[in-house]
This record gives sequence, structure tokens and C-alpha cells, in this order.
Amino acid sequence: MSLTMAPQGLLPSRMALRGMLLGLLMVSCFTFCRSHQNSKEFALTNPEKSTTKETERKTKAKEELDTEVLEVFHPTHEWQALQPGQAVPAGSHVRLNLQTGAREVKLQYGDKIQNNLKESKKGKRLDINTNAYTSQDLKSALAKLKKGAEMESSEEDKARQAEVKQLFRPIEELKKDFAELNVVIETDMQIMVRLINKFNSSSSSLEEKIAALFDLEYHVHQMDNAQDLLSFGGLQVVINALNSTEPLVKEYAAFVLGAAFSRKNGSRHVTDPASGPGDSAIAEAGPGPSADHNPKVQVEAIEGGALQKLLVILATKQPLATKKKVLFALCSLLRHFPYAQQQFLKLGGLQVLRSLVQEKGTEVLAVRVVTLLYDLITEKMFAEEEAELTRETSPEKLQQYRQVHLLPGLREQGWCAITASLLALPEHDAREKVLQTLGTLLATCQDHYRQDAQLSRTLASLQAEYQALAALELQDGEEEGYFQELLGSINSLLQGLR
Repeated sequence: MSLTMAPQGLLPSRMALRGMLLGLLMVSCFTFCRSHQNSKEFALTNPEKSTTKETERKTKAKEELDTEVLEVFHPTHEWQALQPGQAVPAGSHVRLNLQTGAREVKLQYGDKIQNNLKESKKGKRLDINTNAYTSQDLKSALAKLKKGAEMESSEEDKARQAEVKQLFRPIEELKKDFAELNVVIETDMQIMVRLINKFNSSSSSLEEKIAALFDLEYHVHQMDNAQDLLSFGGLQVVINALNSTEPLVKEYAAFVLGAAFSRKNGSRHVTDPASGPGDSAIAEAGPGPSADHNPKVQVEAIEGGALQKLLVILATKQPLATKKKVLFALCSLLRHFPYAQQQFLKLGGLQVLRSLVQEKGTEVLAVRVVTLLYDLITEKMFAEEEAELTRETSPEKLQQYRQVHLLPGLREQGWCAITASLLALPEHDAREKVLQTLGTLLATCQDHYRQDAQLSRTLASLQAEYQALAALELQDGEEEGYFQELLGSINSLLQGLR
């Protein structure tokens, strides 16, 4: 009986299980349908709503930033960390520390920045009286600063112009006043015309002619005036004066020509009152490589026969003062003018100079001649080096320099021995110039120098002398003294002759 009743007891439990499963299924279906119905409402992104919210957020942050109060940071001479939101005065030095990642600030111009800080605190740079200001305050203050600077600059310019007008008078009024006083205002051109006419007048005495030439030199040292002298024919009048029988006229005519060919630093040649008028330092030494030259006047002088006349004076018996001025004019004419150097060699200029330096009592001229030769040699070398650096194979000026065969001419004319003999001069300055020239002639005259026993003895004697003088300079704390440079030149020559 128990076996037949067991199936009947299991039936209710099975029905209960099925009911539970059915209930769970219905709940799941309801939940799924509910979530699917409201999926759009709970989506993660909504482009239109997201963009609107982002814009509102940025606007709100910007408004908060504009209303934020910026703290003024007062820097010192030491680097200090700059906190976010802090403002620094104008002119401060700000850097980014790559090790810490923080911005650092310090003063950059010392007292100037301190003054700016004080003015900032007083309200002179910004229209505020506190140590903190907003970004809007900065913009407003900057606009006021620019506007005030423009107005102040305009007012200052007007005031300055008015002040200048009070200090000076118009040229028309001055001319009128001078006319009433019988005083005539002359331009440089008018003065030079008057001086040339005075010199060229047959009624002028020798003293008046010399005075006219002396005053003319004062004006022609300016490049524009020298070209004006050329424009009205005055240059040719001075060139023709080299043919005068009066040594003084030749001397001062050469002085004017030398000043017209070159000008020294844009100022008049310095004259030594003790040596007489016109006996200037520049005339004594001749213009150096740093002198500015007047090529237009140089060309016209060559065409006017100035070079031939100058060489004739040097080749004939003349006073030493006259030859000094003529040599000055010759140096001014030859420097930086390769065509004139070609004509100089063709006319036998090296022979003329050789005879000049071999005359007794012309040692001072010999040093100047050697200096001229050194300048001409190095001038050509620099032109070739410049062409090589700029890679110009056939510039016109370089071609002209290549036609100047100076070094072969010097060797043929015996200048190797003449230059070496000048080392016996006692003056240190003369020895310096001779040593420089010997250095430039070393490649050309090396065989001759090696066979010159007197040159070797002279160099050895000078080496011992300047070693002692250089040691005294070192004792006085001069590491690169004058005598040490001379000793270096001597050592270089001895090294090249070995």
C-alpha cells in the first residue's frame, strides 16, 4: 500500500516548483521590458546636452577666474618659487625649474626694478592703492598706461621743439643780420673757390699763396669738399703747383693733395704748433691702412699727372720738409689704388724710393718708405684672401692687384738688403716697422737673408736685448707687452731662417 501512495504525494510539490519558475520568468520579462523602454532616458552620452553643459561649465569657470583676486608676488634678488595665481611686477625674471617643475622668479635689473616696485606700490604704474588686483584691473591699467605714454610723448616732443626753436634762429634771419654787419656767410665750396683764386692770382705774394694752400688743406680733408675741389678745377691747379720753383709752394701743394687723397677718421690732421704750420703728424707718417681714401679724387690725380710730378720731386734735390710732404702725398695716392701702383712701378718708383732711403740724413724717410712697402704687400695679400673667402674668381679689383708685381720688383731692386740694414736704427718704433716688413719679405728674400751674416748677428743681438726688456714687462705684470711682441717677431724671423 505504501508503494501505490508515493506518486500521489509528489504531485503537489511539482506543481509548486513550476509555479515558482513561472513567477521568476514573469519578473525577468517585466524588468527587461522596463529597462528597454527607458534606455534612451538613461543613455551615457547625449551630444546636445553634453555640449551645453560643457559650455556652461567653462563660462562659469571663466567668470570665477575673472573675479578671482591675484596676489602680487614681490620678488627679491634670489630665485623664489611662484605659486599658481600669483602675479609678478613688470621686468621680473621668470624661469621654469626643470628639476622641480615649479616656476621661479627674481629681480632682473636691481635698483631699476626696486624703483618700479615702489612706484607700483604708490600707484604710479597701476591705478590702484592695494597690493592685489584682478585681471580686469590689469587690462584697464595697461590701456591707461599706453594712452598716457602716447600723450606724454606727444607733449614732450612739442615742448622739445619749442625749446629748440628758442635756442636757434632761422638761417634767413642770420644772413640778414650778418648782411647788416657787412659779414658774408660762405659755404665750404665758396671758400675753396676764393682760396684757389687767391693762390692762382699773379698779384698774390708768396706768403699769401702759402696761407691760401694752408687754409685749403683744412677744407679738403673732408671727402665731399675734396670732390668739390675737383668739380671746379681746383685740384688741377694744385697739381700744377708741384712744378713751382718755390720749395714752399711744392711742399704745401703736396700737403693739400695728400689731404684730398685720404682723410683720417673724418677729422683734420693734428698739427704740432712747435713744428710750424702744416707740419702735421699725419703728413710726417703718411696715412695708415685705417685711413679712408677718396678714389674719385685719386683717379683724377693720376690722369692729371700728379704721380709723375711727385716722383720727380723725390728724385731731385729738395729740402727734407718738402720731401716729407711729397712722400705723404705719394703714400695717400698709392694706398688702396692698384692702378696707381701699376703706374708707380712702370715709372720706376722703386728706384726713386731706393735712392731716397740711401741718401744721408733721410733715415726718417726710410722708415716711412719701408712702412709704405709693407702696407702695399699686405694690401694685395688681403685682397686675395678676401676673394678666396667670397669665392670670387675674377673680381675687377683683384685682377688689378694681380697685375701689380711688387715682390719681384723689390727683389730685383735690392730691397732685401736695404730693409735688413734698417734694423740698425736705434728707435723701437722703427725696428718694429722694419721687422714687420722683413716678415712679409721672408718668402721672397729667404735665400738672401740666410746668406746675410750681418742680419743674423743683428737679430741675435736684438733677441737678447728684447728678452731682457720683456722680462721686465712680465715683472711689472704685463703679460702681452710691447717688447714681448717685438721679441715674438724676432723669434719668428729666426725660426723662418733656419
